[in-house]
Amino acid sequence: MDKIQQLIPSDVDTELIFFVNGKKVIEPNPEPEWTLLWYLRKKLQLTGTKYGCGEGGCGACTVMVSYYLKREQRIKHVAVNACLTPVCAMHGVAVTTVEGIGSTEEKLHPVQERIAKAHGSQCGFCTPGIVMSMYTLLRNKSKIEYADIETALQGNLCRCTGYRPIIEGFKTFVDAWSGNDRKSQDTCIMGKDCCRLKNEGNKNDETLFTKSEFQPLSPTQEPIFPPELILNQSYRESYVLYKGENIVWIRPKTLDELLLLKSKFEDSKIVVGNTEIGVEMKFKKKLYPLLLSPSLIKEMNTLNVTDVGVRIGAAVSLTDLLIFLDKQVEDDYERGKAFLEIKNMLHWFAGSQVRNVASLAGNIITASPISDLNPILMACSATLIVFSAKRGERQVTVDENFFKSYRRVSLDYDEVVVAIDIPYTAKRQFFKAYKQARRRDDDISIVTAAFNIKFEKDSNIVNDANLSYGGMAPTTICAKRTSKLLKGCTWNESTLRLVLKSLTDELQLDTSAPGGMADYRKSLSLSLFFKFYLHVMQEVGINGYKIHEHELSGSSELPIIVPNSSQCFEIKNNNRHICDSVGKPITHMSALKQATGEAIYCDDVPIIEGELFLSLVLSTEPYANIKSIDPSKALEVPGVKAFLSASDLPDDCNKMGPIIKDEEIFSRDVVTSRACVIGAIIATTESIARKAKDLVIVTYEKLHPLIVTIEDAIEHKSFFAGYPRTRVKGDVNDAFSKAHHISEGCIRSGAQEHFYLETISAYAIRKEDELEIISTSQNPAEIAQIAAEALHIPRHKVVAKVKRIGGGFGGKETRATTLALPVAVAAYKLKKPVRAVLDRDEDMQITGYRHPCLIKYKVAYDNDGKISGAIFHIYSNAGYSMDISCSMMERAIVHVDNCYFIPNIEVNGYVCKTNLPSNTAFRGFGAPQAMLAAEIMMRNIAEVVGKQYEDVASINLYQEGNLTHYNQTLTYCTLQRCWNECIESSNYWQRKKEVEEFNKCNRWKKKGISIVPTKYGISFQVDVLMQAGALLLVYNDGSVLLSIGGIEMGQGLFTKMIQVASRALEVDVSKIHISEMATDKVPNSSPTAASISSDIYGMAVINACDTLKKRLKPYKDSKPDGSWEDWVLAAYLDRVCLSATGFYAAPKIEYNAKTNSGNLFEYFTYGVACSEVIIDCLTGDHIVLGTDIVMDVGESLNPAIDIGQIEGAFMQGYGYYTIEEMLFSPTGEVLSRGPGTYKIPGFSDIPKQFNVSLLKGAPNPRAVYSSKAVGEPPLFLASSVFFAIKEAIKSARSDAGVSSEFVMDAPATCSRIRMACEDIITNEVKPTITKNGKPWNIIV
Repeated sequence: MDKIQQLIPSDVDTELIFFVNGKKVIEPNPEPEWTLLWYLRKKLQLTGTKYGCGEGGCGACTVMVSYYLKREQRIKHVAVNACLTPVCAMHGVAVTTVEGIGSTEEKLHPVQERIAKAHGSQCGFCTPGIVMSMYTLLRNKSKIEYADIETALQGNLCRCTGYRPIIEGFKTFVDAWSGNDRKSQDTCIMGKDCCRLKNEGNKNDETLFTKSEFQPLSPTQEPIFPPELILNQSYRESYVLYKGENIVWIRPKTLDELLLLKSKFEDSKIVVGNTEIGVEMKFKKKLYPLLLSPSLIKEMNTLNVTDVGVRIGAAVSLTDLLIFLDKQVEDDYERGKAFLEIKNMLHWFAGSQVRNVASLAGNIITASPISDLNPILMACSATLIVFSAKRGERQVTVDENFFKSYRRVSLDYDEVVVAIDIPYTAKRQFFKAYKQARRRDDDISIVTAAFNIKFEKDSNIVNDANLSYGGMAPTTICAKRTSKLLKGCTWNESTLRLVLKSLTDELQLDTSAPGGMADYRKSLSLSLFFKFYLHVMQEVGINGYKIHEHELSGSSELPIIVPNSSQCFEIKNNNRHICDSVGKPITHMSALKQATGEAIYCDDVPIIEGELFLSLVLSTEPYANIKSIDPSKALEVPGVKAFLSASDLPDDCNKMGPIIKDEEIFSRDVVTSRACVIGAIIATTESIARKAKDLVIVTYEKLHPLIVTIEDAIEHKSFFAGYPRTRVKGDVNDAFSKAHHISEGCIRSGAQEHFYLETISAYAIRKEDELEIISTSQNPAEIAQIAAEALHIPRHKVVAKVKRIGGGFGGKETRATTLALPVAVAAYKLKKPVRAVLDRDEDMQITGYRHPCLIKYKVAYDNDGKISGAIFHIYSNAGYSMDISCSMMERAIVHVDNCYFIPNIEVNGYVCKTNLPSNTAFRGFGAPQAMLAAEIMMRNIAEVVGKQYEDVASINLYQEGNLTHYNQTLTYCTLQRCWNECIESSNYWQRKKEVEEFNKCNRWKKKGISIVPTKYGISFQVDVLMQAGALLLVYNDGSVLLSIGGIEMGQGLFTKMIQVASRALEVDVSKIHISEMATDKVPNSSPTAASISSDIYGMAVINACDTLKKRLKPYKDSKPDGSWEDWVLAAYLDRVCLSATGFYAAPKIEYNAKTNSGNLFEYFTYGVACSEVIIDCLTGDHIVLGTDIVMDVGESLNPAIDIGQIEGAFMQGYGYYTIEEMLFSPTGEVLSRGPGTYKIPGFSDIPKQFNVSLLKGAPNPRAVYSSKAVGEPPLFLASSVFFAIKEAIKSARSDAGVSSEFVMDAPATCSRIRMACEDIITNEVKPTITKNGKPWNIIV
């Protein structure tokens, strides 16, 4: 530190001064390790900004940063990820959070109002970040187009809504969508065949929200930029020094000052956006003692046009670079071909929050082997302008010698990249760059390529060539041999074949290569060159030769299409009481609070003096004996208060598990997965706890056999006790003996991460001998119960509360105990409040996933495809403990028929015990895996008998009165109605013809269309869980406080229950409130799961309301023209009890497993979806062109919420069946631990025409007010995309002359799509992939 001090000028600033929401913040001792997110939440208590991932990949932490540009005399606004932004970089700027733009108490900002009232906020955890991204866009542009919205939201994720309502709400800011242009609003890709235009007489006038009611956007009403930051430029011009415990942050003023510091301190790092260094410090535990900010260095922050190209300052943001290059391309396209490719690539580079702060130089120096931009820079021979204090300036070309090894470049430690020169292109030069990733927006690449070809003048002979790749080696590479080979060649098919053969030989990959997918990556490298070849041929038409129209589609990318949608529903107003809100699309009761950041989640609970933070110590081995645990070094760290482990709990208190107590709170002797908890560090701060936990030394003795995959489990007969379980109906053997046809097949489906935006969190506080636990649980009663058992105290001394959780999807039904119980034990034993929040990587490592499944089938059928019998073997990978895998398997067994009548059937279910994290409930709960097998089977049958799937499905569809394979009679079966309406409303047969015509004309782009039905049983399948309680409190002012045993996780349960109470009490919804779920209000509650909460709690609420109404009846009768408040007050004055409990026990399940008969489910929810896709056969990329859903939800309690659930479930299912792929190493290590490596669908992934229709005239007599459950049933409908993709692949295979029969497991990733589109490239590549080491990843 003394050495640094000698280099620092005397007038240095050591105080951090910035503005937050217009208020000046002075931090005298800033810590360089603090992020802006931490500072906002912990120091300033502004909890509207959320922690979602910690790596800038989800957008939940988005805030707006504004600063004054003196030279341009304007204020610049940028959206940034607060989780990565160092607070030290905020000196002299203004930060605006969601709290700073509007509130429910004062005035909402139009962005907040529109996302809420358009029903774009469900769980609400992502909402503040999305609001701030949109708000920043509107502050920067007075007039926007839809493309601006999509670009602004590239860095934001939402797991609940399916994105459609957010998009519709924000489209109102675009002129054409503000009500001035109705024609464009109603445009449908079906044109005159749009279902809404077919029968104008029956046109549905119902809308989910009314645009005309929105307050207008007025730029003059925005908060002003702090004048002090304009008048006092010293904030933005001063030399800054901040000393922390481990790190020093310096912002020098001149290049010479920067170079001097860099020369003196070898381990110093230059920080621009912190998008890479921040991730390294957090997740890779790297420490850089000196961080240097170049934000004041003029030479590094300018953009210039030179005689030979452009010069880009090393600290210029990618957003500014994009704007600059756009202008250069516009001015001179011919010379700006390389600029155009950089600009195009930047659109797909990360999200806008990252682009707003990251720099080109940072991307170069990071030297990622899968860099989007480095292959472009190598292909165009960009030059780095490099300075050092000792040696001055030198120029370094980005060529094959620049990247020395993995993340190492040929620069000395004291050298600083000051600028990058990118040269112009010439007339006969062709330059193109390509990127392929799992998801189109904001994703790291799998393979990138840049091709630079120069032709001799007036010739088709190649004069020079540079083919550069990322993702094909530990560094960015130039395919030198092939590039050299191209020189002097004539650009024709012979040269193409020569190049593909050369690339096959030159680019070598082994199955052990990091990232996996070796055959796909190598196929991509050749396919991308083929696309480039077609592009060049199309551009120049050399010697009059033109590419055949049939081939042209190979040169283009998939189009960017503006999404449209329609929602069809009805509101019944017959004899409706004025206060009755049931059936109306009212806004989610918490939506406005969520949009303003006022909604409180678990980790938003205000900090209490003296509270402690807990961090879990996890196993580093998948299967081993614990030899010793030594926390001594951790306990020596100042601030560490305790270490808890199994030694702190008696054996009988250290057990947990929702059904079988086969898990330990803290592992004592053996670990059976890396998800096992060894212990917990409790410290005064989060940072201390996290650092100290890495100092706990655990020694292991490895055990064998290590069981990771389903095949491992089958080989070692590693099944949980009692499995396989078998369900039989009829005589299967007889059916097979008489069958005309017998087919066999199988389907695998992978694990799916819940990726709720709010990671699992917990907070506990001891009060006397009582304990209060706040957790992110779908089952708080279980949390309280196990905590009481662990602490040996009565359950009435433990209260568990949940106000809301930021998404659950089943992932917080049982696994929240993993964190909540250590927190509860710590709080009780230490008598201090204790808080804990799992980092995203921890959450993904330990909390389990949707069960990976392998399902084998054998089916008997006749020449028409009519099924006579089937046998299924269902294998699920449950992980290391039972959790609720047994219940998942039960549901899978009874849903393997999907919608098809199978008279003779045998189903065998195997729950495999492996050394993976314990898998758990996930929306659909086994049904999406099982029903996928049924649909695969039906299509197999259609192939064999030579009929269309639709015909085979139709003759096998369940009908009213049929018996299922568990012998439940189907009543009120609307399946056929949904099927017929979906075919009609989607114009299915006409579109199918158009798809066939398109495929005839296009070799490398293929379309597919498919229709899929679903039948989902509604019940917990266990009597004890089919009960619900409610507590109704009426205050003497007439206000009503309602409590139920269910929790709010975005599904709108609280909103629906308020609507139910409004009808039952005949009271306006504004008078009814639900605060939270608490076990001291409603005891013994069931988990909020199985889609049934509205049904059972709705009935309990009605029961409580009926009790109250009976008590108020005399007062209502005596004063019929009085108001609700009059009757309540009269009853109060008359000393009548104004509180009531409600209870509901569903009819007893009549099903008998031994006889396989009786009613297992309360009823069924039906639906049908049709989806159309287009795929790129050369890359495996795809777009969902349109989806039409017809869903039977009975008489909807709230159409807006139900449609939101349908769309959200569909998009979650879309992720499951297409892009979401959990990766595991051969030893069971989780390789997908955050949004960087695990991709859920983004805004641009929604169907480009998304139509949802609620089936009319289908009341359900078995649920509250004739409604139906809706949370889980729609998810399987997304398999329509999976099957549409398969149809498209079939066409590609037909063109290639290969068999139309192929097996493609789920998810249908770009890798699987491309490799299924077999052609000469894939056939050449596959034999060249070596297998010299262990595969990088395996299928579990």
